[in-house]
Amino acid sequence: MKYLYQVKFLFLYTEIADYFLACCQELSVKGEVHVIRYPVNKEAPFQFNHATSVKLYNRNDFSYQQLQKFSKDLKPDIIICSGWIDNDYLKLCKTYFKKVPTVLTCDTHWRGDLKQKIATVLSRFTLLRIFSNAWVPGLAQKQYVEKLGFKEQQINLGFYSCNHAKFNAAYIQTKKEKEFAFPRRFIYVGRYYEFKGLKELWQAFIELQDEQPNDWELWCLGTGDLKPVEHPKIKHFGFVQPLELNQFIKESGVFVLPSRFEPWGVVVHEFAAAGFPLLLSDAVGAKEQFLKIGQNGFSFKENSVSQLKSALTKYIQLSNQDLVKMAQVSNELSKSITPETWVKTISKILKAK
Repeated sequence: MKYLYQVKFLFLYTEIADYFLACCQELSVKGEVHVIRYPVNKEAPFQFNHATSVKLYNRNDFSYQQLQKFSKDLKPDIIICSGWIDNDYLKLCKTYFKKVPTVLTCDTHWRGDLKQKIATVLSRFTLLRIFSNAWVPGLAQKQYVEKLGFKEQQINLGFYSCNHAKFNAAYIQTKKEKEFAFPRRFIYVGRYYEFKGLKELWQAFIELQDEQPNDWELWCLGTGDLKPVEHPKIKHFGFVQPLELNQFIKESGVFVLPSRFEPWGVVVHEFAAAGFPLLLSDAVGAKEQFLKIGQNGFSFKENSVSQLKSALTKYIQLSNQDLVKMAQVSNELSKSITPETWVKTISKILKAK
């Protein structure tokens, strides 16, 4: 088979998402993009529509020997590996160490617990002999890979990017309508799990409605093992495919992510790009990049119903003009990371090899 491009990018990935494919599509103008990935999660059964220039392969179809043969035939110029949970991925990267850039991606925060302290000792004999570079979402993850032994010049930021063009277009399309009448609806998009803080969100919203009746609603999109609460002003829409999201963006106003645990949260970037004021718990990693307190949103202590209720109250007291200004700030902050900056980072790693 004759390939059109010269540079060959190999991703050894776990679970892919629409935003990752948007980045890969941007990268495909630079060369061939090959992605070996895990099966789609049943709680998030995304249907992907990706460029034919991005080649997807199922991880279940490869033994280690088959991975070896595939990579030998491909001759990748760079290998980017999603974490260190797959031993076959690690073994393959080790065979390419110091031959081509081998890049570790990681979204784990430094917690300083015993398990992580042990990892910082073992990494000198494992990860640092497998990976030439680390690529992380933000500063909290950078701290961890520094502890693992990666040097400043080996570490890159901005690993997660939303499909910025898509969500920015939604912002432009809905801007005038929202300036006229900003939707009085909070929206949550994510899985229905305990650690997502949904119970606290539902409780805080219901208490606020009882104490200060208002015209705001709460819309929740997602699925999982958590039973949806029933309330006349809380609506549940189940899992929504990316292509169906625009209508919800048009009809809702403030994005809420109340997670007890959220290493990053690309969904924050998506809704910032779409021009949403933000309400995030302090456990959401992406707040460091996309939230400026008081300018485009508020934060609260994770697992605190009282603080969450107080933050919701601030929103219901804001004017249409205030909300529109916050939406503009969110959209501007979203431009700091894009698929274009993502591709520049890979080019930078390749040039430095």
